[in-house]
Amino acid sequence: MMNRFSILSLIFMNAVLISCTFSSQPETQHSSYKDELRYPIVSDSTTTVQTIYGRIQGYKDGDIYTFKGIPYAKTERFMPPQFPDKFRGTKVCRIYGPKAPQTSTTLNWNPGYNDYHFGFQFNLEPVDEKNCLVLNIWTKGLDDKKKRPVFVWIHGGGFTSGSANDLPCYEGYSLAQKGDIVVVSVNHRLNLLGYIDLRGLGGAFSESVNLGMQDLIKCLEWIQTNITRFGGDPTNVTIAGQSGGGGKVNTLLAMPFAQGLYHKAIVQSGSWILHNSDEVGKRLGLKVIEELGIKNPAPQVLAEIPYEKLVEAGERAISKMNRELILKNLPGNISFCPTIDGKYLINPSFDPEAPDISKQIPMIIGSNKNEFAYNTNQPIPIDKVKSMLAQKYEATQVNKFIDAFEQVYPDHNPEDMIYTDLFLRPNVVKQGNAKSAQQAAPVYMYFFTWKPSVNALGACHGMELPFIFNNISLQREMTGATPDAYQLAELMSAAWISFIKTGNPNITGLPKWEPYTQKSGTTMIFDNNCRIVYHHDQPLMQFKTEHPF
Repeated sequence: MMNRFSILSLIFMNAVLISCTFSSQPETQHSSYKDELRYPIVSDSTTTVQTIYGRIQGYKDGDIYTFKGIPYAKTERFMPPQFPDKFRGTKVCRIYGPKAPQTSTTLNWNPGYNDYHFGFQFNLEPVDEKNCLVLNIWTKGLDDKKKRPVFVWIHGGGFTSGSANDLPCYEGYSLAQKGDIVVVSVNHRLNLLGYIDLRGLGGAFSESVNLGMQDLIKCLEWIQTNITRFGGDPTNVTIAGQSGGGGKVNTLLAMPFAQGLYHKAIVQSGSWILHNSDEVGKRLGLKVIEELGIKNPAPQVLAEIPYEKLVEAGERAISKMNRELILKNLPGNISFCPTIDGKYLINPSFDPEAPDISKQIPMIIGSNKNEFAYNTNQPIPIDKVKSMLAQKYEATQVNKFIDAFEQVYPDHNPEDMIYTDLFLRPNVVKQGNAKSAQQAAPVYMYFFTWKPSVNALGACHGMELPFIFNNISLQREMTGATPDAYQLAELMSAAWISFIKTGNPNITGLPKWEPYTQKSGTTMIFDNNCRIVYHHDQPLMQFKTEHPF
């Protein structure tokens, strides 16, 4: 049975990228946006930028300059990222670059035909281990001396899957156009290639740890030295992510080498902590080498091993180590994820305290009401609900849970007790408490409860994404593209833009959004009727504190 972190890591399976090339062929593919007057796409000398590493060419659509698949780093397998080589001529960057290799589960993924895959419309993408360290940029100006705030989006998929082009709504055009900000999205190494710890081998592998996070730091460094050429302000950078992307944001908040490279942070449905200890990280890395049966694990030897063989060895190593823990009555949740290595990541992030090194960073954090329930229209009789709850809690606890739920949601249906998320939401509260306790920078909390009428997805994991990107039209199958969806997207994207610009999400059209504190419990409910609540689900949170599972 998959543990909850495995489920998280598989939520965002992915799809379709090709790398930067020197080709002069015109762009032939383009996403559709809101119905509006469009202008011809331009791709010529007026859409080029001189970066530190060479001149690149994008294209202009309306008033937005777009660059896709820009290499921000280079690397060899299991080695730290390095800045890309300088080049001559003009590199054409008009097509998304390839995504990083994924887990074995996603290598040959078949989407099926249910509401989940129909709604999310994941893109299907090529994979390239050597050329996946790329980023994409949307901006209104090039070298125009304006200082636009920069929004850096880190995709979800746990630490094992995903990409910057995973979902149609990740397109940055709308946010850049609406908010006059610079939108950046980024690919980085994942799974075993990004999170194996090979320091135990010594020598050339002394820095082979947290490689996926090192990639993200290298991306932020690239932004610091190049983003002014794209009209961006390197002193006003917001890092943001959903699910595993939120987990990576949390990790960056605790990484010394990332400090000073960003100035605000947003965590969407990512308030969960998944780190390996120093000992476990090293042991897992050596266990993989053992499973591979390699006597001389030199870099060039490991570089020649087929990726599929690496993944299989990694899965065997994880299975064996988790089985050992379970036999000792310990949690078996070891996986390829960030390691507390003492250099890149010194302490756990928000476990239990917020990182002191990032205490001055304002934050938005939140989650969705239904998260990992994707069929919320399916009725469940109360007797079956009680039976399902009895699998988690003792008999006396089941009644206490029902009492708490009825206090919070008096107009509920029986199945709501199953479909309402109680995994991520308590973690959001814990993170909000930890961040606000620092009394150094504000944290704004939200709870997304909007449900589409066109399908049974409910306020599921990722449902807020088209709203914050103001891309309802790009995920019509997910949201139904109803008038209320467009109206909420206008408000949510405006609040995100305001925070990206100023660190304060308050806008006209929303109730006054005060910072969260443990005492106040201030939370913005995003729905057709947006409103502020205070400790609205405290009885359930108290129950979960007393009866975790």
